[in-house]
Amino acid sequence: DQAHVSDDQVMVEFKNGNFNFTFPNPKNVSEFSMTLFKGREKKEICALHLNKERVISKSNVTYCQTQNSSSSTTFILKNLERKHIDVYTYCLEIFLPPPYIECCLKETYLYIQDKEDCFSLGLVSWIIIGAIIFAISCVCCVVACCLRNKNRNCESSSHEYNSEYMPMAAVNAAKKPRI
Repeated sequence: DQAHVSDDQVMVEFKNGNFNFTFPNPKNVSEFSMTLFKGREKKEICALHLNKERVISKSNVTYCQTQNSSSSTTFILKNLERKHIDVYTYCLEIFLPPPYIECCLKETYLYIQDKEDCFSLGLVSWIIIGAIIFAISCVCCVVACCLRNKNRNCESSSHEYNSEYMPMAAVNAAKKPRI
């Protein structure tokens, strides 16, 4: 059986705030390594070596973890920031059975929007919304005060004492003193 490498099934997905790079393990292979490189200079950040006896994972950075199953290998990049924007390359090395094969499966460019950008945009929008609500509240208060004052002025001028226009009011007519 010949070793088989399929590069069309490599999956890059964003899940729960992490980037997952999942690709199938090569078929009919007893020992291989998968490595994730960052940048054009190909700095190794994460690797997984698998043989019949054990799985050895290695990470040179805190934000990369490996996960292996019988059918696939996944590199998980967590807590990424703007400084992690770069080209990521995934390479496979097949050791057994011979012949030795080394190939780079895929290159992916990752763009990460800074968390601070999201926060500052959110903060600005909340400040604008708050200012609008405050302005509407002030306008409503001014209108309410004007209407109340206008109502009081109308009431005081229309209620003369001893007026025939004051219904249901028991008012005694003013008596002139007799001398």
